[in-house]
Amino acid sequence: MAEERLHRTASVGVTEHGNSALLVTVASNGELVDRRCIDLTDSRLPTHPHHHEGSWAVGRYKNSPWAREISLAAAIELVECVRVAAERGARACLNALAAEVPTAITRIAIRACPELPPTVEERIRDNRAQSVADTVMYREALASAAEAHGWSVSWYDRARVFNDAATVLDCNDINAFLLAMGRSVGPPWQAKHKLAAAAALAATGCPVP
Repeated sequence: MAEERLHRTASVGVTEHGNSALLVTVASNGELVDRRCIDLTDSRLPTHPHHHEGSWAVGRYKNSPWAREISLAAAIELVECVRVAAERGARACLNALAAEVPTAITRIAIRACPELPPTVEERIRDNRAQSVADTVMYREALASAAEAHGWSVSWYDRARVFNDAATVLDCNDINAFLLAMGRSVGPPWQAKHKLAAAAALAATGCPVP
């Protein structure tokens, strides 16, 4: 058993919500070894600068009671400040995870990002892009931090990831497997935990005993 622990590796599955993310780390033998919630930025910064401040800058939602005046240049600058803070926060959080988990992490699974216009201004002006640009920014920050650790990054499809995990496990009932995993560690074990765990399992790409 000691030799198995020495040679096994682990994968991290991520589900994100705004500037927060849930990280579920699963060892290559299928054991859940860590779960934690992280914040990539602090309360001094807005969480959705493309969607909120950017929209206000171009006149979107201007009649909403929560809107405020901001120039486009200031909104773009704010997005950059949040991006830098998110990258710094992602590095700190993944450094802590790597230091505290006894198993060597080699992979991370992050939800696939939609294609977006190349510049911040274009993303703000595009009605579809501004609604998803912030969460893409946070996912990319986590991916960059993971790559700095030498971890491989797997971009998962939320609609397909449970089937991918079942294939890796070679099991017909992935939900039962994930429920048993949750019972082994106790609450909280919600849909977002199961999604992150499935993403981590799918990222291993090898059968679990």
